[in-house]
Amino acid sequence: MDITLHKAGKKKSEKISVSDAVFAAAYNEPLIHQVLTAYMAGSRAGTKAQKTRADVRGGGRKPWKQKGLGRARAGTIRSPLWRGGGITFAARPRSFEKKVNKKMYQGAMRSIFSELVRQERLQCIDVFKLDEPKTKAAIEFLSRLGLREVLIITEEVTENLYLSTRNLPSVDVIDTNEINPYSLIGFENVLMTQAAIQRVEAWLA
Repeated sequence: MDITLHKAGKKKSEKISVSDAVFAAAYNEPLIHQVLTAYMAGSRAGTKAQKTRADVRGGGRKPWKQKGLGRARAGTIRSPLWRGGGITFAARPRSFEKKVNKKMYQGAMRSIFSELVRQERLQCIDVFKLDEPKTKAAIEFLSRLGLREVLIITEEVTENLYLSTRNLPSVDVIDTNEINPYSLIGFENVLMTQAAIQRVEAWLA
C-alpha cells in the first residue's frame, strides 16, 4: 500500500510504498487489549510492602500470664489486633508481569500501525531535522503539517529535537527502539520519519 510522504521544507508531498503486512493488517482488538494490558502491568513497580506480626519489632515476651487475670489470652503485643501490631495479610513486593510471546506482541503492533493508517492518524516525513534547539522552531515545523498532539518516532533522537520538544506537553519523541503500544494509542497523531518506517518494516514484516 501507499502512504503520503511529506518533504521537509517543501509544500509538495509524494506517495511511498510500504509493506501491506505491517501497515494493512486486520484490526484485532482483543489481541491489542491483551498486549496493552500486559505492557501496563509490566510497568508497575510492585514494591509495596507491609509488615506482618513476625516483622514488627518487639513482642517477643508474652504480655501477661495465660490464666488467672480475667483478661483475654495474648501471646504478643505485636498481634494484628493490637495497636502497633502487624498487618494480617501484609502486602509483599511482587511482579505484575504478564507473559506475552513475541508473535502476539508483533501481531498487536501490526494491528495498531494498520489502524492508525486507516484512521489517517499516521503521517510520514522524510527527515525531522532542527538546526537549533528551540521550542518555537518545533512548533512551527509541526504547524506546517497541521499537527498539535503528536508522537514523533525517529530512527535516532537528536539533542536538538529532544530539547525543542521537551517543554511541549502534547508532544513526545521516541526512537524506534522505544516503540510501544501504550504510546502509539495515547496520541492523536503519530509522525514517523522515512527511516523509522523502514526499521519498523524490518522488525514486523
